[in-house]
Amino acid sequence: MAASGQDRIERRLAAVLAADVAGYSRLTGVDEEGTHAQLQAHLGVLVDPKIAEHRGRVVKNTGDGMLAEFGSVVDAVRCALDVQRGMAERNAGVPDDKRIEFRMGINVGDIIIDRGDIFGDGVNVAARLEGLAEPGGICVSGRVQEDARGKLDVAFEDAGEQQLKNIAWPVRVYRVRLRGEAPQSRPALALPDKPSIAALPFTNMSGDSEQDYFADGMTEDIITALSHIPTLFVIARNSSFAYKGRAIDIRQVGRELGVRYVLEGSVRKAGQRLRITGQLIEAETGTHLWADRFDSFLEDVFDLQDRVTMAVAGAMEPSITQAEIRRANRKPTANLRAYDWLLRAIGEQQLYSREAVDRAMQMARRAIELDPRYAQAYAYLASWTSRRMIYGWMEDEAGETAEGVRFAHLAVQLEPNDSIVLTEAAFGLGHLNRDLATAIPWLDRAVALNPNSAMALGRGAIVRNFAGNYITAAEHADRAMRLSPFDSYSFAFSLARGMSHLFRRQPPEAVAWLHKAAQQNPRHSSTFVFLSSALAHAGQMDQARAAMERLLELNPMSSMRWRRQHRFFPETDNEYMLDGARLAGLPE
Repeated sequence: MAASGQDRIERRLAAVLAADVAGYSRLTGVDEEGTHAQLQAHLGVLVDPKIAEHRGRVVKNTGDGMLAEFGSVVDAVRCALDVQRGMAERNAGVPDDKRIEFRMGINVGDIIIDRGDIFGDGVNVAARLEGLAEPGGICVSGRVQEDARGKLDVAFEDAGEQQLKNIAWPVRVYRVRLRGEAPQSRPALALPDKPSIAALPFTNMSGDSEQDYFADGMTEDIITALSHIPTLFVIARNSSFAYKGRAIDIRQVGRELGVRYVLEGSVRKAGQRLRITGQLIEAETGTHLWADRFDSFLEDVFDLQDRVTMAVAGAMEPSITQAEIRRANRKPTANLRAYDWLLRAIGEQQLYSREAVDRAMQMARRAIELDPRYAQAYAYLASWTSRRMIYGWMEDEAGETAEGVRFAHLAVQLEPNDSIVLTEAAFGLGHLNRDLATAIPWLDRAVALNPNSAMALGRGAIVRNFAGNYITAAEHADRAMRLSPFDSYSFAFSLARGMSHLFRRQPPEAVAWLHKAAQQNPRHSSTFVFLSSALAHAGQMDQARAAMERLLELNPMSSMRWRRQHRFFPETDNEYMLDGARLAGLPE
């Protein structure tokens, strides 16, 4: 039977503005009532009147932010600019640690209207854009930039295509700048005491966006080879890739990542031919120290990586020998089709959804079918199996756990001197059967083989907490943060620090780090177990209960029983954590 007119879903095209308060959890942790009062004052005196002035409608307030819709893109952007200018004036004279600063995202798209609320991808993209904005800043989608370009006295800084969480397609992102306003940069980091480099993601010149994963994989392999050379300091892949698709100033990259050299390049893959171009730049001066072009056949891809690595390392540190570099750049497989499938898998799992992880595991299994001795594929499968357990996605826990443990051991048997294999296998083993007597030595060896591995240090910090090595865990988390200051996995580094303080009975320090972890990844459910416990032990019961509500929203199966059945930490410390979680409302 056809739907009646009353049942038909109402849709319309609209500009959607999403806003939230940067660091709201930290602000409320310091002064809950004062922060709430300040926010309501800003909304009532500035934000709501500006939305009305620009012919918009407040759809809803969300506790620490709000959602609004406009009939015009230009109106939405003008409103956002007016609000951010007004907030800058209202914050004048307010100490930095007490300022309320909005992050804003604007998108234009088809929305669904239901009882005054709005839904759909048009809304979801706006919310994701808000998460990319700087405090006091505005991010817009490519569609907004196209509609507003030339109509406002602003500049749109291209931040490149971004794969937004739970959005199926990449979105072109722009940061809105007032004319003459310098792009905001992160604070400069001190240079290490050895030659230091960041390799930016190589540009895919193949004319096929589907080949992006291959260019990314080539960059990552070169970073990995360089990072195995102990006389170099090499920024981790995840932080280098924070600049992907952005028009950037090399000097700014050097300051923000704290490195002396920056490597740029491109990859062109056409049939069986492969070309890599590269240039090494001294970040402080912008001087080009070296540039070259490398051509090869696809079947010689690993040889090509060796040649690029040798050229870069030799330009930075002439004393490094070719033998050192060849040892560093181990060939993970001789089967290029298997290598290709694992590159695809690694890119897929970074989306972090259950569906993406399942697809990644299928691709890794395909790689193993093509090369049954592909150690890295087994190690990643062990690590991703543990992720299925952490998030409660397992359907056959006993069977999947046993298989993951088998994959971890097989990976290390096949490649006992590969730091990636050791790290991923140890992370999987630490979660799946808590065999710390095996996992910790694997991590020690991974760090010895690759002292520049943020993953070996950062993932290892989590597992070292399982063993009660809380001081070492904190030290390794700190080293991971320095090697990869903008890591997409940085929430785990902060989480490891927070755990280490909680189990050392230091609730205030634990709260600070766990709040940071929750802000860096608000969908990682386990963070909120530790945060709620730390808040309860610190006597902040309202915030503890709010953190527990978030945990149960993300993972309804969480309970005291589940946490005891899946105990990762020494029993006395685990019970201390559960005592706080119980006070916060974790059900039995």
